[in-house]
This record gives sequence, structure tokens and C-alpha cells, in this order.
Amino acid sequence: MKKSEIDALRGRVLCGAVLEQAGFAIDIKESTRNAVKHRRGDEIIIVIHRGQGWFDPRSDAKGDVFSLVAHLDGMPFAEALRRVAGLVDFVPFEPAWPRMERKRTPDLGIPERWARRRAPWPGSATWRYLRRERAIPDAILRVAVRKDCIRAGPYGSMWAVHRDEKGAVTGWEERGLDWRGFAAGGAKVLFRFGPANAGRVCVTEAAIDAMSLAALEGLPDDSLYLSTGGGWAPATEAAIRTLVARPGIHLVAATDNNPQGEIYADRLTAITVASPCRFARLRPTASDWNEDLRTLMGQEREGGRKS
Repeated sequence: MKKSEIDALRGRVLCGAVLEQAGFAIDIKESTRNAVKHRRGDEIIIVIHRGQGWFDPRSDAKGDVFSLVAHLDGMPFAEALRRVAGLVDFVPFEPAWPRMERKRTPDLGIPERWARRRAPWPGSATWRYLRRERAIPDAILRVAVRKDCIRAGPYGSMWAVHRDEKGAVTGWEERGLDWRGFAAGGAKVLFRFGPANAGRVCVTEAAIDAMSLAALEGLPDDSLYLSTGGGWAPATEAAIRTLVARPGIHLVAATDNNPQGEIYADRLTAITVASPCRFARLRPTASDWNEDLRTLMGQEREGGRKS
């Protein structure tokens, strides 16, 4: 097959078609239009680039539709070509994405877009979302506002800022009732909640989990709560390495209580090999810290009604 034919075939078959035929299903809750998470048992593949690319969040595996077939079935390229060619007319399932997730073409830079959003205030739609749906205490939200960690996004959603080592805004996590994503055109580094010079550094996978763990622990003065935003970019790893290079640091892998969380915890463990910092693994009782917090708040409300 000529290179031009291979390129044409690559453009006609989406990675989602390969995964659907292989028995994977889309995890709607954990997906966005630009990053669709597919599951098959404990296996996870995330499809990107409008279906033309993919990566395995638990390894370094990634590529196009041909490498995906080879990755799943361990077959040579020639056989992968034939398998992909057989899917030319197959149309994979496409979720009905919320309107908010339609592609945006911002004409402002990341810092300017962040600066244009208001901080949430008590009674605002964003504040209500974080208090009622996520059970984040008012005290935690006030600190987050004072430290310029969160802003009010569209439709009552929350923006949680990612910054680099110099404090520059690189992007933000976006969370709402029916919405999750990351700033279009932004870059994941770290969401930071707590004192920059803290001796204890807790790494979570989402800003809401970082604030939830801070709430569960009573927001101690010696702890800095971080979020990778569910990613592991080179800039994220470099930022964590910089933080733990300071003397006397205690690094805590506070990632989710699931296989993906263990993958991130292993990556954090690897960082300590070249660092003198202490290390600990801290797991939520449920799948993540916000679920633990919501359970605790529900128990306290129920106890209050009974007393």
C-alpha cells in the first residue's frame, strides 16, 4: 500500500471505531469532546485529536489508529493495516456533548481570559455549585478566592487556575454540573492551594480533590495541596521535582483510589529516587477525596437532624 493510501486510510477510520469493535465503552462522566475516555475492564484508552490520536494514561503508549490496533492486539503493521481497512464504513458511537463544550476560538491570551472572570462570591452560581454539589466548606472557598485560585466560569462552573513556578497563569481546570474540561489553548502545570513554602506537599488529580483533602485535614499551615488536572505533562513533573528538591520536604501521593491513581502514585515515587524528600501514599476511602468529603458532610447533616 502506498504512503498516500495509508494516509487516506488513517483519515477515514477513527480510533473510537477500533475501540468500540474491541469491546471498549465510553466513560461519559470522565470524558470531554477533546479527550474521550474509553474503558474495557481495567484498561483505559483516551482518544484525542478528534478521533485521530490516542494515548494510554498508564503507560507511554500513544499514536494513530494503526498503532492503536497494534497496541491492543500485538500485531505487525501489515496486519494492522488490514484490520483498519475493514473498519472504513464503521461509524463509532458519538456522545451528545453539552453545548458548553463546543469548540471555542478565544481571541484573548490565557492570562487575559483568566483576568476577565470574576472571583465567585457567596450566593453566586459557582459558589452554590461548590457548596451544594461538591460540599466544599465556605472557609476553604474564601481562602481559595483570597489566594486567587478559583474564578467563576460560565453557567455556574468553576475555573481552578494552574500556574508555573513563577506564578504565571498557564490554564485552568473547568468543572460544572454537567461539564469538565481544561482551558482551550492552556497548559497543565499545577493547581496550588496552600503556602508555597510548606514542608508537606500533597499531590491530587483534580483541584476539587485538592480543596476537599484540605477541608478533610482542616487546612493545616504546613501543607500545600496540588492538582495535576488529571494530566502528567513534562512541565508538571518538572514543577513537582522543583518543589520536592527543597530540604525537609514530605511528598504525599494523594491520588485517587483506583488503578489510574496508582499509576500517578508510582510516578511520584519515582521522583523521590533522585530527591532526599520523605514519601507517603495517602488514599481516599472512596474513589476520590471529594467523594469522601461529600460522604462526611452528608453524615454530619444526618447526625444534626437526629440530635
